[in-house]
Amino acid sequence: MRIYSAKDVKKAALRGATVAILGYGSQGRAHALNLKDSGYNVVVGARRAGASWAKAKKDGLRVAEPATAVKGAALVALLTPDLTQPAVYEEIRTNLAPGATLLFAHGFNIHFKQIKPRKDLGVVLIAPKGPGDLVRRQYQQGRGVPCLIAVAQNGAGRAKNQAKDQALAYAHGIGGTRGGVLETTFEEETVTDLFGEQVVLCGGATELVVKGFETLVEAGYKPEAAYYECLHELKLIVDLLQEGGLAKMHQFISETAKYGDLTRGPRIVTGATKKEMKKILTEIQDGTFARQWIRETRTGKKQYNALLNKDLKHPIEKVGRALRARMPWLEQGR
Repeated sequence: MRIYSAKDVKKAALRGATVAILGYGSQGRAHALNLKDSGYNVVVGARRAGASWAKAKKDGLRVAEPATAVKGAALVALLTPDLTQPAVYEEIRTNLAPGATLLFAHGFNIHFKQIKPRKDLGVVLIAPKGPGDLVRRQYQQGRGVPCLIAVAQNGAGRAKNQAKDQALAYAHGIGGTRGGVLETTFEEETVTDLFGEQVVLCGGATELVVKGFETLVEAGYKPEAAYYECLHELKLIVDLLQEGGLAKMHQFISETAKYGDLTRGPRIVTGATKKEMKKILTEIQDGTFARQWIRETRTGKKQYNALLNKDLKHPIEKVGRALRARMPWLEQGR
């Protein structure tokens, strides 16, 4: 396993070069501002009529339409939502400088062949392991969110390892080398990222929270008490896990909690649960999930929007809004 730090960076790889950031959402804004603060020459690609244009201008960044922003850029970071990226690439393709590097923060479109870059282009991945808001805040605090790095192609006729050197310089510019940059592949990043989101971080965690909340409320307990116990306190446990793994969590919870964890946890997440996890992993690996998501997007996201609306109307959200209003500090730094 190779983990890169600041000492491995060839800073000359992007010195004096223009870096174009396409998309000014969570990751795009964080990357652009961090790179600017690191002394890089940054231009943001955004729609003149969109909110991102005004936001990037207000943040003091140079802004241009995407097809214009990429002209002459040595590195172009494609940070728009996954399923908009193929259309954006087609829009900018002919304006990309010969031998430029195309950078992604998620491997979806390269791994699933939704984008097939020109052979002369470097194609790299720098994937921070955290949301853009955290990437920005950690950088401002002198820290850094760890990143993954991968190279799909160096680019025909380019210097050996040129794409990798530029990717590392980019990771350094957004603060990634402070936390460490782990070498991976587009396939590994894509599969593990989708699996983590679906099974643990988003799908698994939120379903566990909601089902726990429902079980307590249906048994006659106050929704507010159920909210605190099943959702609010989750952050306390997650923080312990992030800081020191299972060992630190066990160190700081009561023996009663530990006994309940060790004897009841396996009754909730069972062999049947793991079997379903393996099925979901297979659906990611063989492209089933990607095809479903692409089809859902192309047909108007009807199922997606219905499911999202149902989720946001759950009673846990109503209770949560009222309780969070009493804790304004939760929004600090956002």
